[in-house]
Amino acid sequence: MAAKPSDEPTTNDVVERSLTPGIRIAAAWSWRILLVVGVLGVFVFLFIQLRGILIPFLIALLLAALLVPFSQWLQLRHRWPKWAAITVSEVGILVVFAGLIYLVVSFIIRGYPALQQQTIARYADLKVFLAGSFGLTDKDITGYVDQFVTAFQQDSSGLLSGALSVGTTAGHVITGALIVLFSTLFLLIDGRGIWQWIVRLFPVRARPAMIGAGEAGWITLTTFVKVQIFVAFVDAVGIGLGAFILGLFTGGFPLVIPIAIAVFLGSFIPFVGAVVTGAVAVFVALVFLGPIPALVMLGVVILVQQLEGHVLQPFVMGTAVKVHPLAVVLAVATGGLVGGIAGALFAVPFVATLNVVIGYIARGDWRENPHPRVGDVVPTTRGGRRARGDASS
Repeated sequence: MAAKPSDEPTTNDVVERSLTPGIRIAAAWSWRILLVVGVLGVFVFLFIQLRGILIPFLIALLLAALLVPFSQWLQLRHRWPKWAAITVSEVGILVVFAGLIYLVVSFIIRGYPALQQQTIARYADLKVFLAGSFGLTDKDITGYVDQFVTAFQQDSSGLLSGALSVGTTAGHVITGALIVLFSTLFLLIDGRGIWQWIVRLFPVRARPAMIGAGEAGWITLTTFVKVQIFVAFVDAVGIGLGAFILGLFTGGFPLVIPIAIAVFLGSFIPFVGAVVTGAVAVFVALVFLGPIPALVMLGVVILVQQLEGHVLQPFVMGTAVKVHPLAVVLAVATGGLVGGIAGALFAVPFVATLNVVIGYIARGDWRENPHPRVGDVVPTTRGGRRARGDASS
């Protein structure tokens, strides 16, 4: 005769009954959080291993976010052929970057001898001041300078490594440039087709949500690029104009244009770029004009950064990408820690796009609004009209 099953609780049953609801909820959340962290760790690992390819592609994606609307404008408004609009867009951005680089290099070459002489003279004056006021010898001053340089190199090594590791050789630089050019070209030619091919990798039931989320994310990315160019332009004009006025009334120095261009480019890295380029402007003013103009230049830099932080970022950038300033700070810090300068550059657009994509899918907007428009993602006041934000030309 078969034995009857025992009614005594097993060890697992005893353990389950002893757990409080709070412990069960915490355990359920814990393994899910560990799973998400593990997936993010895999993505970070792949990004670090493939950064030589991914970083040029991400640069191309930002360029495409800027150039696709321009190419569409030429095709739809002015009836340009597609090949002509794409050619003008691609060649035009190359001409702009080449012109900026030429201006920076040419003015630096012209101003470097004077900058070197003035730096040596200011350093000698500083040593005389420190020796007379604090009794420091040349050996003491040299030791302090060496300690400062060593500390600066150690603190900046992590940030610079992300950029230097990508382009340590001419071959890497050329390869990255070619990836940027060809990726931008193909995104201009068939960006929507590329995205549709990616969507086909997902299950059929998930494809409508992925299509709508991709379009919402693309709108956010294009809006971010446009707004960031405007913010960078305001920063460059403000600091450049301040440097020009100081030079105009106190003798002048030949590095105003490079400073303005450096501020423009540096502003694409929030907080970090503004601080570094502003410090360069203050240093140049100190070397060429003296302590008082340098303090005035510092005031100009602080004023422009306050304008950006309290007016442009909250009202313009915040409205465009809907990312809290604290999230921007943390994203830039994390991006700089993981990917150096490149990570800091891509942190804000990545967080802004991810925020919109996740919100679009989580709210289920794709059921009622499968093809979001600009007004659905970014508020617009042009008479209530909403322009279509397609991801291809």
